[in-house]
Amino acid sequence: MDQFLQQLVNGISLGSIYALIALGYTMVYGIIKLINFAHGDIYMIGAYIGFAVTTYAKLGFVPALIISMVLCAILGIIIEKVAYKPLRNSSRIAVLITAIGMSLLLEYIMMFFVGAGVRSFPKVLSDSLFYISNITIKMQQIYIVITTVVLMVILQFIVNKTKIGKAMRAVSTDKDAAQLMGIKVDNTISFTFAIGSALAGAAGVLVGIYYNSIDPLMGMMPGLKAFVAAVFGGIGNIPGAMIGGLVIGLLETFVSGYGNSMYRDAAVFAFLIIILIIKPSGLLGKNTKEKV
Repeated sequence: MDQFLQQLVNGISLGSIYALIALGYTMVYGIIKLINFAHGDIYMIGAYIGFAVTTYAKLGFVPALIISMVLCAILGIIIEKVAYKPLRNSSRIAVLITAIGMSLLLEYIMMFFVGAGVRSFPKVLSDSLFYISNITIKMQQIYIVITTVVLMVILQFIVNKTKIGKAMRAVSTDKDAAQLMGIKVDNTISFTFAIGSALAGAAGVLVGIYYNSIDPLMGMMPGLKAFVAAVFGGIGNIPGAMIGGLVIGLLETFVSGYGNSMYRDAAVFAFLIIILIIKPSGLLGKNTKEKV
């Protein structure tokens, strides 16, 4: 039982990070039906921004988190304007290929500027450990969960209670009708990219603190796992992305704890295949009919 509870704690902290990344996928897809495969690399850049802020500017956790979120939000807007907006009326395969190309471009640009080696993230949080019976809880895990909860509450408030949130929901439902009602669709899409990228930037800082290492290719696998989380929860559904991230984090830690850590990635993608067979729309997703 102690081992089970320990893996549960580890899974929740890891799943919280996946949930933050998955929210970016699901928000962008909900607005323009685009799978932004460059999203995982924005998360990677967020980790490097946090590294630079804490290493060279000697700032703490909260300033690093805020600066990373702001700069990643700006990067998300630039990527949307440069790479995706010109292709908005193109075929989905053209946009998908562009997203993959943007992902590779970001990886190799970072590799050019910072090198391909692994860097150690500075310790900006306490290494304190808390014990409940035989269960060990790290201070970093507490910060990760608290930060994730706060960001998700803020996101829910923005989406459900603000004017821009109403615009996002309107564009998600019917872009043409929203435009006829006076909503600035382009600005709404850019804002959606900004929020999703900011959350990815926050996740990058949290991962750097948790794992204590970063590299230019670190966004690839977590990005794919976050995509699995978004699909499991019902892509386009914000609460579904949160639940999906937690489930993927728990699945990965339980496979590592009770089986072999080498199979944790395989377990996640096998889980994706099973979900797509059993419920293609995801846990909270809805089946939609298209007229032909």
